[in-house]
Amino acid sequence: MVSSPPEVSQPVHQSRVKIAVIGDVHDLWELEDNAALERLGVDLALFVGDYGNEAVEVVRRIAAVDLPKAAMMGNHDAYYSASNKGIKNCPYDREKEDWVQLQMDLLGEAHIGFSKREFPQFGLTVVGGRPFSWGGSKWRYRKFYRDRFDVRNFGESLDLILAAADEAEQGTLIFLGHVGPYGLGAQPADPCGKDWGGSGGDYGDPDFAEAIALTQQSGKCVPLVTFGHMHHQLKNDPHQLRKRVAIDQGGTIYFNAANVPRIEKTAAGSQRSFSVVTLNQGNVESIALVWINAAFEQISEEILYAS
Repeated sequence: MVSSPPEVSQPVHQSRVKIAVIGDVHDLWELEDNAALERLGVDLALFVGDYGNEAVEVVRRIAAVDLPKAAMMGNHDAYYSASNKGIKNCPYDREKEDWVQLQMDLLGEAHIGFSKREFPQFGLTVVGGRPFSWGGSKWRYRKFYRDRFDVRNFGESLDLILAAADEAEQGTLIFLGHVGPYGLGAQPADPCGKDWGGSGGDYGDPDFAEAIALTQQSGKCVPLVTFGHMHHQLKNDPHQLRKRVAIDQGGTIYFNAANVPRIEKTAAGSQRSFSVVTLNQGNVESIALVWINAAFEQISEEILYAS
């Protein structure tokens, strides 16, 4: 008698996942935000970076968020370390302190620049793009990327992002960047459009775009790419709002979560905003911008996308 092979149990994970995507913080993250996230009932928190100008104490508060999380670093998170102007104006002794490294150390495994983090409970791998990016098709911060990451050009950056995606253990991938990918439009109001100086131009990251495209071509499921950097109110025309959501031919949703400022002071106390993405069976079901009052009650909801 031939015995049947043992059944291989499939991993069980949560089918509907509620994700808070926190756009550019710019010093506006308080301990009350940690409590507000809990009240929102989110399962996962994704931070796109720009916590402040190497704002160590802000990052310390974010690191204390007691939820599954992943975080990117933005250009402001290397404000005094990447550009010649910033280095010249550095307020601390670089021989004694390294605020860039301290921020990454505080976030620990949550920091996924050039890396990934697995969330098997949700059936998700979150893959990070290039950390500290300023955006655009010109390779910037040459010495910074060489010394910190041994990366010298877009090609080497692509290799690191793609390696993280290739090693993903889950079947569904979310890409998280500070700057979004190149290719979402060159108008000032497009998700990564230039809205300062001579307006116009696609300031998305070309290495990020190629890593996403090659991952899609490999057959992996990529329902969401989320990022920030380009604020929702245009600098040259603050009355015009940026296009926040785009969809490619394969159905991947691209979402710019940079709602700035994310905290507003009112007579009734602080109101704070969060972007909430709901995934259902690996697909983006909805994206909403919600505002929470000082009593942690939701006072408004703007639907940015619904499937």
